[in-house]
Amino acid sequence: MGLVAIFLLAASPAWAGKYASIVIDAGSGKVLHAANPDVRSYPASLTKVMTLFLLFDELESGRMHLDTMLPVSAHAAAQAPSKLGLRPGETISVRDVILALVTKSANDAAVVAAEGIGGTESEFAQMMTRKAQTLGMNRTVYRNASGLPNPGQMSTVRDQAVLARALINRHAGPYHYFSTRQFVWKGQTISTHNRLMLRYPGADGIKTGYIQASGFNLISSARRDDQRIIGVVFGGTSGTSRDNHMKELLDRGFARIKSGETVEVAAAPSADDRSDLDDLVAAAHAAGAAGVAKAAAAKPTKAQAKAHAKAVKTAHAKVTKTAHFKVAAAKPAHGKARKGREDMGDSDLSSWTIQVGAFKDYRPAQQAAAQAARTLGHLAAKGSIDINKMKGHKPMYRARLAGLNESQARAACKRLGKAGQSCKLIGPDI
Repeated sequence: MGLVAIFLLAASPAWAGKYASIVIDAGSGKVLHAANPDVRSYPASLTKVMTLFLLFDELESGRMHLDTMLPVSAHAAAQAPSKLGLRPGETISVRDVILALVTKSANDAAVVAAEGIGGTESEFAQMMTRKAQTLGMNRTVYRNASGLPNPGQMSTVRDQAVLARALINRHAGPYHYFSTRQFVWKGQTISTHNRLMLRYPGADGIKTGYIQASGFNLISSARRDDQRIIGVVFGGTSGTSRDNHMKELLDRGFARIKSGETVEVAAAPSADDRSDLDDLVAAAHAAGAAGVAKAAAAKPTKAQAKAHAKAVKTAHAKVTKTAHFKVAAAKPAHGKARKGREDMGDSDLSSWTIQVGAFKDYRPAQQAAAQAARTLGHLAAKGSIDINKMKGHKPMYRARLAGLNESQARAACKRLGKAGQSCKLIGPDI
């Protein structure tokens, strides 16, 4: 009987709530990696992938078109950030709703789509749940169209991978919208929240998500040669650590496909408490060197079971010695947010930006941002240059460094100020 390697890759940073991840071959649906794939948690703004699935269904059926204008209700306009700032009584095109969802993850636009299709958001949520069931997402229930906190709205990384694969296969045409980097709304250029898509080779979407109860979530899709894989992560404590972890998972996934290895995971330990997460992390580290197990449906020999237990024990000792892992207990979806930090549906703790000037032309804006990055050195190492074009009678180019956390952004402005350079602090995109 052949052996299969356990492919569990846990992250080095802390994880909020229930950590879970999965990587699948988008073509065959074969699981390349899984850790707690069926543990239910809050999908946060990954919810909008299903909202868009149903909106793409409407386009495909001809019931709606990209230039169809949808009305904005008071309920839609009242949604919490992240949002476009739509006003009751105005209208927005289906095309702009799609772009607002895939870039800014706008909660008000999500409700506009929901009401345009289902009449009410609650009815639309029932449609979402029924669609989930038809797709085989058996552990998913939707309560709203945006992913804003609701204790009844639950899913798993396996279900979200199923959804992403179905969307790519059934809506291959409109799927390209998930690759959108920027779009202009009322003269304002809005950039995507999906920073991994901008820096991972072959990545072409699809969605980020955050609420306090879930941590930072992500669905990613990437292609290399003729192979596409899909990864899903739940439970990161920051957008940056989540993205870095996803990068590792995708790299391992492509390596698995290339090597032709068969990968299947035996029942993974739960991450409900500290000791369980330590076991999960230990198994992950053991996998790369000596972790082997029988396929989930087969009974391992005594020798195989002994070898696996020894590998896990050795790796656990190594991990405990070299790193300290902390788990933040998931707060109830309806609980009070930390002071100064509301549940914003998709806003990233690493989404602070500094602006170092505004210019009439692109080149001086680029030069100003590059000079600021050189002055800041390691403080800007995690950030990226973002030249934001403001359209109008006389277009302006805003020179910015994006992707910083709050402490990095404040320290950067302080250093630039001492160097005699201008600096404007810009909080998370809400």
